[in-house]
Amino acid sequence: MSHSHIRFSTDILRRLGEELNPGSDQSILELVKNAYDADAISCTVELLGVDQPGGLVRVTDNGDGMTVEGIRYGWLVLGRSHKAAIKRTRLGRIPAGNKGLGRLAALRMGRRVVLRTRPAEEPTIENFVSIDWDQFDAAEIVENVTVNISSTQKNSTHGSGTEIEIHDLRQKIGRMDVKRLARAMILLADPFGTDPSGFSPNLIVPEFRDLEELVSKRYFEEADYHLVASVNAEGLASVRVVDWRGDILFTADHTEVANKRDGTPYKCPPAEFDLWVFILSQAAFSVRSVSMGEVRDWLQEFGGVHLYENGLRVSPYGNPGNDWLEMNLQRVRSPEERPGTNTSIGRISVRDLKESLVQKTDRSGFIETETFLELKAFAQDALDWLARRRLDLAERRRAKERETAPRQSAQSRQSVVESIRELPSEAQDTVRRAFNAYDRAREKEVRGLEREVQLYRTLSTAGITAATFAHESSGNPLKVIDQSVKAIDRRAKQALDGQYESLKKPIEGIQRALKSLSVLGTATLRLLEYDKRRPGRVEVHNVIRGLLETFQPFLDGRDVKMETRLAHVEPFLRGSEAAVESILTNLINNSLAAFEDTDVKQRFILLQTEVENGHLHMRFSDNGPGIQGIDMSEIWLPGQTTHKNGTGLGLTIVRDAVRDLGGSVSATAQGVMGGAEFLIQLPILGVG
Repeated sequence: MSHSHIRFSTDILRRLGEELNPGSDQSILELVKNAYDADAISCTVELLGVDQPGGLVRVTDNGDGMTVEGIRYGWLVLGRSHKAAIKRTRLGRIPAGNKGLGRLAALRMGRRVVLRTRPAEEPTIENFVSIDWDQFDAAEIVENVTVNISSTQKNSTHGSGTEIEIHDLRQKIGRMDVKRLARAMILLADPFGTDPSGFSPNLIVPEFRDLEELVSKRYFEEADYHLVASVNAEGLASVRVVDWRGDILFTADHTEVANKRDGTPYKCPPAEFDLWVFILSQAAFSVRSVSMGEVRDWLQEFGGVHLYENGLRVSPYGNPGNDWLEMNLQRVRSPEERPGTNTSIGRISVRDLKESLVQKTDRSGFIETETFLELKAFAQDALDWLARRRLDLAERRRAKERETAPRQSAQSRQSVVESIRELPSEAQDTVRRAFNAYDRAREKEVRGLEREVQLYRTLSTAGITAATFAHESSGNPLKVIDQSVKAIDRRAKQALDGQYESLKKPIEGIQRALKSLSVLGTATLRLLEYDKRRPGRVEVHNVIRGLLETFQPFLDGRDVKMETRLAHVEPFLRGSEAAVESILTNLINNSLAAFEDTDVKQRFILLQTEVENGHLHMRFSDNGPGIQGIDMSEIWLPGQTTHKNGTGLGLTIVRDAVRDLGGSVSATAQGVMGGAEFLIQLPILGVG
């Protein structure tokens, strides 16, 4: 019997190194994490001549260093981490090792690697390793290349630590890679400066001095308020908000924070949530030592809520574009009182010694287990509580302003009247007439605004009522009517036999009306769907087809034929489906209302789309009476309508929705079909 061993081709180093390299920034970051694991207080990354191939990367730390045994059985061993079992370091840190593969990706960035390390237990010894990757590339198997570890006597005043140099880089490191590295180093551990023994990384890049400065910028003290929330080992939360002076504004216990879940404890590890929120306005920064632009740029780089497990940041939470707590979506609903990722910076710190949060195998975040979702729910509930408190404060402020406004207005008016009396007599009449004219114009404007507010309130009330009716009627009432009509139809056929024809027409009329009524409920609820209001990629033709399918029974019930002539490509834009639907729905409703005012026998609506020069051209026309009884310049104004029961808001909504999508809209009183015609132009991202 003969014996052998599994051996590895040197190609495995390239495959586990270069081919698994997620990017130079992430590879270098693995070496910084090694320094963190070694209890370093500081770690400096130098990138020299990296704007072209052949440069040098040097990573230096003041950690515990490595003995010869540590190098041989730890640093040079791939695929097995000496940190596999969670065991705290000397400083109480929880190691972040990933079985050495990330380190290999970093070391393979160059053609030669030099390691110098001074172990804490042997302060006068420096251990040295040099790896020439060309030797491995020339060999057949990994075991054929020997890596020597040498030791020399050194001055003990240098202290412990490790220095790794990666020479002769295979590829250049570009500006965006350096920018990502700078950001990752800042956020890696203790970027908020609350731990005096925390980890402090530094970056030196002569080619990109401006990116070095990112590491030193901190504007936490400029925040307008600071949310501090926590959940304990029993799953109970508490929260408070302090202002920039440190004075407490609001506090709450678990019952108030977790009111959406009836006070049920959170099933997640103990965690702390800090969020610094900035009010980015010229007034807020008028007396500060820093500019609003500086803070805005800083938040653009580091804003959002970052997640830390056992003292170390977990990517991608808080990365650009990663709004994992859906802060921006909630801010769209209430922009005044909710922070977004561009107006706040925060962290959630979790101590998870039981590993109840499970990282994905590619280390791109946590698997969304119940534990992770409970942690997320805790943070979102804290944000919701904050929004409620600020909204309540804003409402009280507005109520006070409404209460004091008439008195202040009267005082101001009286002050002007008295000032006029002090003028020379020959000037008083002229100024008084001008002031009275202004006063009348202002009163007219106020009355107009009051009517507009009342109109919107009335419309909101009608919308709420319609939504409630749609929800209720789409359930039991419509089903009862449908089943009853079918039963009457079936029994009439059986009982009346030849006389059934006298009931056939009224029964079919009820069934058609029922379909129309059903469409009203379906369309109302469809327009209110939550996901349709979320911004994203909108396939315009798909929205058109879906909306017309919903409205078809309603159009059939009114003998309206709608024809579509859509472009042969599939245009898409950035926006929300709700915006596109609101445009089409209001135009359809506008045509239906116009048809009610005419005796046109054959009712037609035509919708055409064309794509040209990066824009979608949408033409909507009908064969109704056209736009009559109102000046064309006033059709877009809220409350202006020629229909008896109209709100005058349909075309206002069309105009505003088109503007929100970055487009334009125009109208013709009598178009090619004889009725009103609308031309809408929307910028698109592309076509499918």
